[in-house]
Amino acid sequence: MPGDIRPIDLDHAHAKSLIPDAPLSRRGFVVTSLSIGFAAAVSPVQAQTVITTDTNGLVAGEVKIPVADGSIPGYRARPADNKKHATVLVVHEAFGVHEHIKDICRRLAKQGYYAIAPDLFTRLGDVSKEADIGQIVKKYLTQKPDAQSMSDLDSTVAAAAKSGHADTGKLAVTGFCWGGRIVWLYAAHNPKLKAAVAWYGVLGLPASAIQPKNPVDLAAQMKAPVLGLYGGADQGIPVAKIDELKAALAKDKKTAEFMVYPDVGHAFNADYRASYRKEAAEDGWKRMLAWFKKYGVA
Repeated sequence: MPGDIRPIDLDHAHAKSLIPDAPLSRRGFVVTSLSIGFAAAVSPVQAQTVITTDTNGLVAGEVKIPVADGSIPGYRARPADNKKHATVLVVHEAFGVHEHIKDICRRLAKQGYYAIAPDLFTRLGDVSKEADIGQIVKKYLTQKPDAQSMSDLDSTVAAAAKSGHADTGKLAVTGFCWGGRIVWLYAAHNPKLKAAVAWYGVLGLPASAIQPKNPVDLAAQMKAPVLGLYGGADQGIPVAKIDELKAALAKDKKTAEFMVYPDVGHAFNADYRASYRKEAAEDGWKRMLAWFKKYGVA
């Protein structure tokens, strides 16, 4: 992070960045701002189920987040006051920081949180323009180094702390699908994390040099209580994998709970897709907020 730049939170009318006049490294950064709308790969969007949260009473908008090798774009929402608020990192799914992830941040801000979602794919390309999920898996999901994801999240926490509006002593993380896997990894990475909630987080990626371990391999290293929200009919995450992780966590006496919704598939909280299941999504949301409160993030 540039030593002479002080992160700030601007007022709602001018909220553009966590840092004023931040030098954005063009080398190695393909995307320098967030897209508008939804990713091409999820068309058509199920307009009848899309939840839209307004910004009344909030400061919300795109920000730039200083990281080790430059700056990455992100989205931040918080109550429009001068208080410090418990902080929630929001880790996006396969399709990046699109309108659904932004809305998740606003929903959390309405609950009194400082919520921030960094774009972890910014060095790899513009995932919002990808129409083929196979290409997204090939070019993004398997190409983002886990160590870099951890570093980017650490940098996001540091920038939030310096904004003056985030209480990062009360820190939580939540994420979806690919981001749900990152939640498990971050719970094993950051000793200052208070609580974590993984929504249908991927549990069985093939090991590689840049993504060497799955959540089950890190069970003994978990540093924060984790709530896992899963669908019992998720074809990509068999219940056997969930049970394997549950057993590993219990063996190492780690605090974790799982809610597996019977007959519910993947991405049940994605209200802009046909996969959305209202009852499970609303129940999971209530459980997430209760988990945060139970473990001191409120």
